[in-house]
Amino acid sequence: QVQLVESGGGLVQPGGSLRLSCAASGFTFSSYVMSWYRQAPGKERELVAAIRSTGDSTSYADSVKGRFTISRDNAKNTVYLQMNSLKPEDTAVYYCNARGVREYWGQGTQVTVSS
Repeated sequence: QVQLVESGGGLVQPGGSLRLSCAASGFTFSSYVMSWYRQAPGKERELVAAIRSTGDSTSYADSVKGRFTISRDNAKNTVYLQMNSLKPEDTAVYYCNARGVREYWGQGTQVTVSS
């Protein structure tokens, strides 16, 4: 069956870094646009970053441009989100999303930025 399993979340101090991973299985990963979304308490889920199936094009929310980098390894069926210079407002549950013929979601991983 289809699985998107996020990992790498946790507690980090402001200015710190985290790297999220999302391991995919059960579908043709290399044919899907992969994205990271996040949802903070009391807020709507928002798109953070996206990467095309071939990895040759990326896009970012204005709030994370220059700090976050999305990448993918189609040989490993994994998408990553490198997050640097983290701020308290980056605190949220981060979700992996796959969009193609169908759409799939991971279960989310908590990122907390706090001193």
